[in-house]
Amino acid sequence: MQVTLLNHTPLNICSHAIRTCWQSFDKGDNGGEKDVELIDRVGNKFKHASTLEHLYYNFYIQGISRALLQELARHRIASLSVKSTRYTLKELKKEEKFEVGQFERAAKFIVLTNDEMVDNASIKALENLREILASTTKSLDIVKYCLPECYKTELTWSINARSLQNFISLRSSKSALWEIRNLANAIYDALPNEHKFIFEKCLPEDES
Repeated sequence: MQVTLLNHTPLNICSHAIRTCWQSFDKGDNGGEKDVELIDRVGNKFKHASTLEHLYYNFYIQGISRALLQELARHRIASLSVKSTRYTLKELKKEEKFEVGQFERAAKFIVLTNDEMVDNASIKALENLREILASTTKSLDIVKYCLPECYKTELTWSINARSLQNFISLRSSKSALWEIRNLANAIYDALPNEHKFIFEKCLPEDES
């Protein structure tokens, strides 16, 4: 899994939005200490979290499973542009047969769990998909129905700070799917250091 922050909104946009309510622009410092304190106080402590929606983050997320992609789809206040399976199965078609136990080679295409029984079953499913691709002229729109949940994908993901707080709070929990928990932590790590104060309390205490 790899998470890259592509772009983010400067903090002064959020502080400007907050100061719009009271017309207190003269008290700002263009995203400096005064504005950071204001964002923390209004957005976090006073829970006027709608002001945090002015902060937006754009991520490029690579090497996640389709199972995780389903989990991401449950977070509705976010935008997803996902790698097309339809146009990217041709690479798998060129591969040689996958054998049980070839974890390193299979990891190019699937997310492994470190559970040998599960991962070998995933390799069998990958080989089943490869065989169908290699031996048929069927439409990829039909073939993709036999994709295993572990099959890797990637996406550009855009989300505002309020929704990202919700995402990190829920998905960094120990009760969350292990893969999405790893993603939540990786997203937090990819954030600009000056923005992390907005999300610190969303992490479990032993991780913040």
